[in-house]
Amino acid sequence: MTPNELLKSLFGYDDFRHQQSDIIDSLMAGKDVLTLMPTGGGKSICYQIPAILRQGVGVVVSPLIALMQDQVEALHQVGVNAAYLNSTLSSYDQQVVEQQVLTGEVQILYVAPERLLMERTLRLLEQSNLSLFAIDEAHCVSQWGHDFRPEYQKLSVLKQRFPSVPRIALTATADLKTREEIIAQLALEQADVYVHSFDRPNIQYHVSDSGNAKKELWSFISTHHPDDAGIVYCLSRKKVEETAQWLTDMGKVALPYHAGLSSEQRASHQRSFLSEDGIIVVATIAFGMGIDKPDVRFVAHLSLPKSIEAYYQETGRAGRDGMPANAWMTFGMQDMVLQRQMVQNSDAADQYKRVSLQKLNRLLGYCDLATCRRQSLLAYFGETLAEPCGNCDNCLNPPETWDGLQATQKALSTVYRTGQRFGVSYLVNILLGKTDARITQNQHHTLSTFGIGTELSAKEWQGVFRQLLAMNLLEAHGEHGSLQLTETCRPYLKGQHPIELRKIRVSKQSTTKGAKKRSKNSLSTSDMPQFERLREVRSELAKQQSVPAYVICQDVTLEALATERPTHLDQLATIPGLGETKIEKYGEAFIAVIEPKSLAEKTLSETELESLSLLNQGLTVQDIANARGLKTNTVQTHLATAIELNVCELSNVVALSSEEIESINQQVIALNTIEDGALKPLYEHFEQRYDYGTLKCVVAKMLANSNAVA
Repeated sequence: MTPNELLKSLFGYDDFRHQQSDIIDSLMAGKDVLTLMPTGGGKSICYQIPAILRQGVGVVVSPLIALMQDQVEALHQVGVNAAYLNSTLSSYDQQVVEQQVLTGEVQILYVAPERLLMERTLRLLEQSNLSLFAIDEAHCVSQWGHDFRPEYQKLSVLKQRFPSVPRIALTATADLKTREEIIAQLALEQADVYVHSFDRPNIQYHVSDSGNAKKELWSFISTHHPDDAGIVYCLSRKKVEETAQWLTDMGKVALPYHAGLSSEQRASHQRSFLSEDGIIVVATIAFGMGIDKPDVRFVAHLSLPKSIEAYYQETGRAGRDGMPANAWMTFGMQDMVLQRQMVQNSDAADQYKRVSLQKLNRLLGYCDLATCRRQSLLAYFGETLAEPCGNCDNCLNPPETWDGLQATQKALSTVYRTGQRFGVSYLVNILLGKTDARITQNQHHTLSTFGIGTELSAKEWQGVFRQLLAMNLLEAHGEHGSLQLTETCRPYLKGQHPIELRKIRVSKQSTTKGAKKRSKNSLSTSDMPQFERLREVRSELAKQQSVPAYVICQDVTLEALATERPTHLDQLATIPGLGETKIEKYGEAFIAVIEPKSLAEKTLSETELESLSLLNQGLTVQDIANARGLKTNTVQTHLATAIELNVCELSNVVALSSEEIESINQQVIALNTIEDGALKPLYEHFEQRYDYGTLKCVVAKMLANSNAVA
């Protein structure tokens, strides 16, 4: 079986996304791989498919017990024999799993790094036939990272003891320094490296530095997410408890999550969040890594995260299903002071403290931005977005700004004239004309920029430097955070390019224009009742299986069912997210509540209209799929509806000769499948020569002709 065939059979998808196919090819060839892919980008498929196709057991190193259990249950749902080894297993159950690993019954084994490094586990694996090692959340190896775990730094033992077994390290969050550390610590110097775009276009970013944080949070939730699941992050346990109780008093189902709760309480709250609709978890950063819940519609920060990496990973837990989601954050001076105090008062080494403060300053610069937040966020990870995104607060509702060219020139010139060797505080003192022992010793009180910045306060100058860092005009280097000029800054330094800077404080609460509510915007009004009936069926199936609803299928699958209205099991093969096992398990239950559309009800939804519009502009089906981030089969399904409604020509969608079309037509008549729309008999008759999407379009043309005659 090929990787594409397994993708369709297990997961119900016709095509791989992005670099998944190349990553799988590397592993199938026995190569090591480092993969950077955003949350929701499909990292797990990159190792699950080769683990199944290669001979032996695929071993997945995962840092969280909840994630292991979630992944194993999801694999069971599609017919894969997966298991885990962790502290929740009894001695007997552990022995059963170990025996299944030895005999090769287990296809994929999940294990925590601590358990993997035990000599007993390593000996077990040495006696087993292994297909690959997958090291998930690989950024945990970085001592500078927000999720540092010392055990990860010992995983290079896999290279030493299993030199012939390919390894893949995966993460959604890693700047260049962290990538280098992953490669060094895990001995991946010869690995194929795949870096996918860090962009999450479905997430809208919003940051506010105004006064009443709770009032703003309530306005945000009640206006944009009144019934949705979400996560609210706070810095302290006390703030978590207070906020959860306040949201509960306001009528929400809000559950606290932090390290001060018992393990039983944390597990109970996490189960509720995963399995029930509309739950809000209020948490410290102890919550979230590896959470697979796809329909989290918002992530809110009532306190500043520690770094841009932490912010990116935490906000990335929203909208894993690709539907619109919001990342909302508020911050104030107290947050900045508290974060700095926590770093400075910690027992960490001075070097670690300096790097942590440097990362915090980059985050503060992001908060102060007057320009597109997405461009700045991606630039931090070394990626360029050519145009402003149009889906962040600064794009949708531009903040109050001021002409910052002269201030920028003064700041950049000071960095240059001091030799690009000093941090923000030192540079601000020079601009304000303040002398101290270091400035005098370095003769910097004689510089032309000494004292030329008295029109701004120290706080305002700090804001200028933060914004210049966020806009990549400056870079912070070394343990001391010395500022250096980038190539990008040249036209600004020479006064050749205007620059607008954000005013540090705002006088009134800002609101984001166009912030998206939870939206089934691909569904027509007539499809919504059908969608809700399907959700009820999914909820009942989930209760019967004792699994979260999204493990049965995601909302995007229900939307496709509600839109396409299949009435025969064979037609479910065209629905994204339904593989053979799920069709066999749940197909009849879904079909039972689906009501076919009458011709009068059939109209093009917004998403179908968008696909048709792109086709009319001259794009091919594959071009449309690439442009919209969809599967080709999904685009064909959109256009099949247009063909049936006689607003699209079949010849513009499929590259078939008239003889081939006639052959398919004749077989549809012979099999008598035009009424029930069954496609599998056609698919099998033509020995998979035509994919389901192509067949669906040809049948849609027959229906259009039939309707015209009627």
